[in-house]
Amino acid sequence: MPSADEGDRPPPRTFGRRRGRPLRAARDRLVEERLPALAIDLGGEGPLDPMQLFAEPPEAIWLEIGFGGGEHLAWQAERTPKVGFIGAEVFVNGVASLLRHIDERQLDNVRIHADDARPLLERLAPGSIARIFLLFPDPWPKARHSGRRFIQRETLDSLARLLRPGGELRVASDDPGYVAWALAHLMRHPAFCWTARRPQDWRQRPDDWPETRYEAKARQAGRQPTFLRFVRRRHGTIPEAHPGR
Repeated sequence: MPSADEGDRPPPRTFGRRRGRPLRAARDRLVEERLPALAIDLGGEGPLDPMQLFAEPPEAIWLEIGFGGGEHLAWQAERTPKVGFIGAEVFVNGVASLLRHIDERQLDNVRIHADDARPLLERLAPGSIARIFLLFPDPWPKARHSGRRFIQRETLDSLARLLRPGGELRVASDDPGYVAWALAHLMRHPAFCWTARRPQDWRQRPDDWPETRYEAKARQAGRQPTFLRFVRRRHGTIPEAHPGR
């Protein structure tokens, strides 16, 4: 059982919308009927081995945090069927969209956490993830809202704990302020190494990284997306968090 302190701890605060326009009947039915079978149960004790979420243990586990409409996750899952995918998304309309992709493409290698990603990160076993995607997160551009950005020292510590040595973190954004913020935090973190060697490495999306509707929307508006790839150092350490950091 959780300790008294853990039981009294308030749930993580989620910034942003949980719902948009009312779901159409077909998508509402998908959420009601399909999501329960694919949802991740965070109950129980001890670390959660994501391999056990699948009928047949996959070769690796990839995690997408904030999968939006799910088109990137579904594209990756269809092309790498031996990889198990976990998608975390708080926006129910995005969850419904991913469920539609799963049904249409008959994907059986996807599991969903339809809520804030942080409790999931806390439960997953150390070193259990081979690749993490954070694509076009909300940049929270106002200075007073910077604390709401997903990339913070604490969350990077969590991602470093989950990524196996040599594992990859992919981050994309069309907001220059967020790109600078992400680079500053990741370059300071001892567990991550930037793979870029030339400008083309962050200006051009790799072939195994499909365009999402957020990227297309950014380009239509004249904004240039940036694609960042970091690997988990094999000997990087994760300093303990200090109160008040």
